[in-house]
Formats: sequence, structure tokens, C-alpha cells
Amino acid sequence: MKAAGGSENLQMEAPSNYVGIAIRRLRRERNMSLQELSRASGVSSGMLSQIERNLANPSLKVLTKIQVALGTSAAALFPDQPKSEEAVTFPPRRDPIFVKRLDQRPFCELGHLTKELLSTGTTQHLEMMLLHIPPGGSSGGSMLTTMAEKGGYVLEGKIVMSVDGEEAILSEGDSFVFDGRKPHAVSNKTASDAKVIWIISNFPIQRHL
Repeated sequence: MKAAGGSENLQMEAPSNYVGIAIRRLRRERNMSLQELSRASGVSSGMLSQIERNLANPSLKVLTKIQVALGTSAAALFPDQPKSEEAVTFPPRRDPIFVKRLDQRPFCELGHLTKELLSTGTTQHLEMMLLHIPPGGSSGGSMLTTMAEKGGYVLEGKIVMSVDGEEAILSEGDSFVFDGRKPHAVSNKTASDAKVIWIISNFPIQRHL
């Protein structure tokens, strides 16, 4: 489905994540209206409204535009997930701040793939995620560009990495690094799931008055 006023696709099923809540909170903390965020991100206010109300999932490209416009990291868009009422509770662990346990990973479903946050948020510029890419899944219908260096390692399955007009098929055990300012995309064209460790090293953003 093509959204009015934009070229990005939305998954029109009820999402199982809370990205919209995080975006609304960050927008309000910055005293931005939907219209102001729309102008800053290039994403229509109607689309932003649907995302904030969890009526639709943004594509990876749309999420990146919103993240940049809010001046925040991808980690900030991974709010804590509510715990199941039936979940077994244990005494709280006193882990060092550089540790994130398996049961502490927030996730974000983007329609074409799912991200799990692996990094702890203790650094400003380095982020790690686990991408789950189902058969036919991808980073979206168009190429991405971000102010970051990116790299990764294929844990399971096969993916197709496209960077600046070049394409490579990567299998379990293969790794990659590239300049995120170059147009890029990732996809899974096989009939099996793929899992990829995804690393982002954000460039410091120079802000000017």
C-alpha cells in the first residue's frame, strides 16, 4: 500500500512492538508537533500519526528518517517491552552497565524484518542489533543511506547485501563492513530464515544554529 504524500510502505496489521509510543514520547520531549516532525523527516504527518498510534509499522527507511529528525539513536526507538503476567520473576540481577541479558532485549518489528537491540546504550556512537530476516524479507523497497559506518556477521542463512551498486551473497560465517552514506540494502531471497549481527557506528553529528 502506498501512503498518501509519501513513497514508503506501511504494514497495516496491528504491530506487536511499541516503536510508535517511543516516537511520540521523543517528539513531545522535543516540543515538536506532528507537522514539525513531518517537515524535518520528510514523512507525512498522516503516516506519522498512524505509526505513533501503532496502527502501522514503518519501513526501515522511514524509521531512519524519523530517528535522524529527532536527533536520537536507534536504541532510543526500542522501548522496554511489557512483561507477561505469567512470566516467572527472579530476584533482580546486579549486572555491570555494559551487560545486556537475553531476556532484556527489546525488539522492533518493521514488517520486512525484526530487530533486537543487543547494545546497552552506554556508548553514544556504537550500536549492535540482531536482525531476523524471514524468507522474502528485506530492509525495504528502496536503498538506505545513513551517517554511519555499518558492519555485520551472518549467523544463520543467506542474505544479499547491496552497497553502492555492488551486490554480494553472504552465507553463515561471512562478514561485511561498509560506509552507510553509500546507498545500501539487505534482503533474504531464500526459503529459510536468516539472522545477522548488525553493527552501526554513528558519525558524530555537527549541529549548527
